Amino acid sequence: MSWVVLALLGAAVAGMINILDKTLVYRYFRSPLTLPFLIGVAQATIGIVLGLAVTWPETATTSSIGWGLFSGAIWGFSAWFLLRVLYSQEVSRTVPVYQTFPIFTALLAVVLLGEDLSPVHWIAIVATVAGAVLISMRLDQGYRGLFLHRSFFLLMLGSAIAAAAHITGKLALDDLPVLNTHALRSLGLSGVLLLGALRPVAVRDVRDLLRQRSPAFAILGMNEVVLASSSMLLTLWALSLGPVSLVTTLVATRSFFVLLYSTALALRFTGFLGEETSSRSLAVKFVSTSLIVAGVAAIALK
Repeated sequence: MSWVVLALLGAAVAGMINILDKTLVYRYFRSPLTLPFLIGVAQATIGIVLGLAVTWPETATTSSIGWGLFSGAIWGFSAWFLLRVLYSQEVSRTVPVYQTFPIFTALLAVVLLGEDLSPVHWIAIVATVAGAVLISMRLDQGYRGLFLHRSFFLLMLGSAIAAAAHITGKLALDDLPVLNTHALRSLGLSGVLLLGALRPVAVRDVRDLLRQRSPAFAILGMNEVVLASSSMLLTLWALSLGPVSLVTTLVATRSFFVLLYSTALALRFTGFLGEETSSRSLAVKFVSTSLIVAGVAAIALK
C-alpha cells in the first residue's frame, strides 16, 4: 500500500482521537493530569503486551531498541504540551498548531538523514505551517487586530519535540519491524506521562470516576486500544516506506479531519465541546485548513 494512503488514513483516525480526548477533558475529568495519567496506564499495558507477543528479529540491536524507546519518550513530552492546551482550548484550533511539526521534521531530515526536498515540497510544507498559524489567530475586539493566542507558543514547542520523535522513530524502523517499534514507543510514551501525571489529584479523579461507573473508561479504551494504536501503526508503516519529511506533512492533515469532525458535531449539537460556530470563526478555520489541504495535494501529485 502507498505510504501516502497510509499516512492519510493515520491522520483521519488521529482526528477521531483528538475529538474523544477533548470529550473526556470537557465532560468527565476535573484535573488536567487525569487524561495523561490514564493514557500512560493504557500505553504501558499496550507496550508490555505487544512487546511480549511479537517476535524480536536478530536486527534488534541495543541502538535500535534505544531509538524506539527514546522516540516514545519524546512523544510523551510533546503530548504534555498538547494535552495541557487541549484542556482549555478548542480542539479545532489546538490540533492544527500542534501539527506544524512537518517544517521542523523536514529541517532535521535534511540535516540528519540526508533527505532531498524539491522546491515544491518546501512550498507544500510552508503552506501547512501557514494554515496552522492562521487558525490559531484571534480577532481582538478592543484593538480590532489579530494576535496569536499564548497557547500558540506552547504548541509550537510541543510540535518541535514531536518532529524529533518522528526522526528517532524513523531511525528505529531502520532495524525493527513496525509492531516492535510500536511496542517500544508505547513504553517510552507511558513512562514519561506516568512520571508527570501520577499525582494524588489524578488518582482521586480516577477513583471517583470508577465509583460512578463513568462511561469515560469505555471512551478511553476505544481511544487508546483501538484508535490510537491503529493511527500509530499506520503512521509507523508509512514512515517505514516513505521519506519522514513528507510522511509527517501528510500526517499533519490530522487538523483537517479534526476540523471536519468538530464542525459537523458542533453544527449538529450546539456548543459541542465549546467549539465556535460563528460565520467568522468557520471562515478562518476553513481558509487555514485549505492551505493544509493544498500542501498535501502538492506532495501527493509530486
